[in-house]
Amino acid sequence: MKPEQFVNALNEQGISLNEKQKEQFAEYFQILVEWNQKINLTAITSEHDVYLKHFYDSISAAFYHNFTGNLTICDVGAGAGFPSIPLKICFPDLNITIVDSLQKRIHFLNQLAAQLSLKNVTFHHDRAENFGKNKQFRETFDIVISRAIARMSVLSELCLPLTRKNGVFLAMKGQHADAEINDAQNAITILGGDLDTIHTFQLPEENSERSIILIHKNRKTPRKYPRKPGLPNKSPIT
Repeated sequence: MKPEQFVNALNEQGISLNEKQKEQFAEYFQILVEWNQKINLTAITSEHDVYLKHFYDSISAAFYHNFTGNLTICDVGAGAGFPSIPLKICFPDLNITIVDSLQKRIHFLNQLAAQLSLKNVTFHHDRAENFGKNKQFRETFDIVISRAIARMSVLSELCLPLTRKNGVFLAMKGQHADAEINDAQNAITILGGDLDTIHTFQLPEENSERSIILIHKNRKTPRKYPRKPGLPNKSPIT
């Protein structure tokens, strides 16, 4: 996907980019490629693939949920900033908090935010399990979002404790999302969530399957969750 195709594809979804936003995405790509030579951020480095598989794919969350206004967003395990930084570029009023367990990635993200002149973006070097226990952040975010970092049963334990009551946990997945949801149903319920909708679509050009899973947080998460670091992945809630 070329930059101009990216802009046109977003236009078709009702998202219009101004010149500053187009420049921010172009600079994001350059910074990502430069830093990727120093630390391993992504295996995807061609302009075509970054615009399609990282930028467009990240923004697809906004095709199925409202991201306008000064919402508080927590991105768990953002890596090189996906999906929250592309969403922030498109919707500048968002208040973004990114949690990642690798200090090198946090350093990259701080530099990225500074160079792109992004405001109201904060970064935390922490395990999601510990971050979810922090009283300053627990059950405070309007939307908690994560992109393909773990199975839904695990991801729910990392993300729902951070989601405020009546907020939304949004998981971005590839194929086989239905099977993951079936395995995670009990965990979602225990953690205070209820499955709302699964939106499945094809990524343009390569036609690979993507799913956006929306889970509403309707009850407070029991205090015992999330459990100690590593335990959710080692022994998911069943």
